[in-house]
Amino acid sequence: MATIKVKQIKSKIGYPVDQKRTLEALGLRKISQVVEVEDNPSIRGMIRKVRHLVTVVE
Repeated sequence: MATIKVKQIKSKIGYPVDQKRTLEALGLRKISQVVEVEDNPSIRGMIRKVRHLVTVVE
């Protein structure tokens, strides 16, 4: 299956708990951390929920 790389670009401080948990579910803990996750609709939805905090790295 295809994978995508996601990078956290902004701090989760000051954002709702559900967004913090979404970042942790993606495996992101620190700013500038990059994780490689499976590309499927549920992961895409998680990325869309925190799109102001992350970016997709090519």
